[in-house]
Amino acid sequence: MSRTVTAGLDGSRESLAAADWAAREALLRGATLRLVHAWGQPRRASAATLAGATVPLPDRRWSVRLLAKAEVILKRRHPGLRIVTEPLAGEPVAALVTAAQDTEVLVLGSRGLGRAAGILLGSVGQGVVARVGRPVVLVRDGAPGTSPFPGPEAPSDAAARHDVVLGLDLERPHEAVLEFAFDAASRRAAALRVVHGGSPSAHPAPDAAAGTRDGGEAEEAAERVRRRSMDLLRPWREKYPGVEVTEQAVIGHPGAHLADVSRDAALLVVGRAGRPLPVGTHIGPVTQAVLRHAVVPVAVVPHD
Repeated sequence: MSRTVTAGLDGSRESLAAADWAAREALLRGATLRLVHAWGQPRRASAATLAGATVPLPDRRWSVRLLAKAEVILKRRHPGLRIVTEPLAGEPVAALVTAAQDTEVLVLGSRGLGRAAGILLGSVGQGVVARVGRPVVLVRDGAPGTSPFPGPEAPSDAAARHDVVLGLDLERPHEAVLEFAFDAASRRAAALRVVHGGSPSAHPAPDAAAGTRDGGEAEEAAERVRRRSMDLLRPWREKYPGVEVTEQAVIGHPGAHLADVSRDAALLVVGRAGRPLPVGTHIGPVTQAVLRHAVVPVAVVPHD
């Protein structure tokens, strides 16, 4: 089976930026770009701008035109890229979850929930992230290195030289998340910045001697965190010796810190704990916070 990176289109500027990001990711991976559109969804007003359609609701013919137009533009912007298109019938979340089963990465555009609720994650994106068993990258229009097809030229590759940021849970690390982050940094010839908070188990017991409950205990706790991080990262440093790794410990809510420190990154990688959900949109508080506030593309990697 051919290796693929799949991008979900709906004609919006966000989905076009996501398709362009997915095209460059497919080239990095030596994979085929698969463009899909779930035509059972209501058409947004902006969707007609790409396909030139005037029908009130999308149908399969509108979907085919949308995908064909995107394919033409992407082939012009990324010569040599192999692209296949596939209109999908049915409700968009279910259709995209099914489409992701045989792809390496699913890439979606991400629109806002409103100023009060956040700027990145929409209802379709959140539903897919909660249920899919493959990594999902959410791309916001205007994120570094993205473009909603304003012209034939590809966007600047400056963002590709920025760090990849990994949000690492020291208490519950998972190999799938670490593998994705190191692989992404290696493919981009980028440094990997690992951001983590202090592990709760690193703090001293409450009945420790009173005389050691200040600076000494804090130093010991920090040292335990450092050793834990070194142990977790050592095999991945050995597997990816060309990736420069730096670490950053943060205090406070990790989601807010990750969104803040990743503003100049090429990609932010976080995990989603738990099995894919058949229904619902629960994705965990840290990942939820990141997806609400991050301004760069965010990769959400599921793990058991």
